[in-house]
Amino acid sequence: MSQSDDNQILYSVRIDIPLEIRLYVIQLLQQTLACTLDLRSQIKQACWNVKGHDLVLLQALFATMATELDAHTDLVAERLVVLGGVARGTVRTAATHSRLPEYPGAIMDGDAHVRALTECFASYATALRTDIAHATEVEDAGSAALYTDISRGVDQRLGFLAAYLHHGGVSTELARHDGRQAARHDGRQAE
Repeated sequence: MSQSDDNQILYSVRIDIPLEIRLYVIQLLQQTLACTLDLRSQIKQACWNVKGHDLVLLQALFATMATELDAHTDLVAERLVVLGGVARGTVRTAATHSRLPEYPGAIMDGDAHVRALTECFASYATALRTDIAHATEVEDAGSAALYTDISRGVDQRLGFLAAYLHHGGVSTELARHDGRQAARHDGRQAE
């Protein structure tokens, strides 16, 4: 067992990945673990507090997303341990190490929760793609594949969230940025 400068315990393993690379990838995985746990807690926050006409639909979607993130969390933690690291997955650790944006605390409206989760999922998806590149650069195909698999699922859920926000054929983002386009779509004359 060895210990790096940042108190990362590293256990001896029979994997033929050099020590420096394992330490680097373990740090990536620790960051991902923190962000994944944080994102899951944000989804649960939305699930518990959502109100509105789509309450049942959104609670079911959010519960499914939380369950999927539980599975992703386990995969990341398992890979981290396989490489000789110690998975640090407490709420306190996640709160201090997550890079995700803070979730708004006082929202209730379903659309507002979906918009907030869309922002968090987009940030998480970007981080996953960056980590795919980092793991590939150091030739850790196993970690790169793990990140790729998680990224596919997260991109799919991000698409579902965006589709929910797509009202009447015009996305809310388009309507926000170009009110004339939304007016034309509604059949009204654009000014």
